[in-house]
Amino acid sequence: MTTPNITIDKEIDARGSHCPGPMMELIRGIKSVPVGSVVAVLSSDPGSAKDIPIWVQKAGHEFIGAFPEQGYTRFVVRKTR
Repeated sequence: MTTPNITIDKEIDARGSHCPGPMMELIRGIKSVPVGSVVAVLSSDPGSAKDIPIWVQKAGHEFIGAFPEQGYTRFVVRKTR
């Protein structure tokens, strides 16, 4: 994993899902964890690179980063509210 020093509390595998699937999975995941938790969503959909950071900012959470992996990206978000 390329997310050093970050403990991921919940990881969602949305690989193979098309837009807006990965973002919807992230929204459900964020709702299911307490404030302060870190959620990662794995997405192979190129649209997620734009959609997920925009949603995270609008929702008021912390976008930790997008970490490219082999054939997908791991988007990491901290729930702040």
